[in-house]
Amino acid sequence: MVVDFRAYTLKLGMVQAFFELFEREGLEPQQRILGNFMGLYRTEFGDVNQVVMLFGYDDAGERERRRTLLYKDPAFQAYLAKARPMIEKQEVRLLVAAPFNPPIGTPA
Repeated sequence: MVVDFRAYTLKLGMVQAFFELFEREGLEPQQRILGNFMGLYRTEFGDVNQVVMLFGYDDAGERERRRTLLYKDPAFQAYLAKARPMIEKQEVRLLVAAPFNPPIGTPA
């Protein structure tokens, strides 16, 4: 499994508005097309204007295929038109699990 780590630094004071927009318009097309939505988190310490979104995939090829479909989706395009003005900076990483990691969702 690989994890798509997406950190967005938002404009000052936009975290709650971003969460509301994401829940109302961004979550459905991403769950429907991308699949394994692992969560959206806000930063408690450090850059408090940053949110982190995580999605899981079997491999990088699956991620690429699904994201290509996502960007063609009209509902996602409408969401992006509203979300992009809230974003100052974006950072994307593809995290590759160590072979001994427990399956996601397994209690420690």
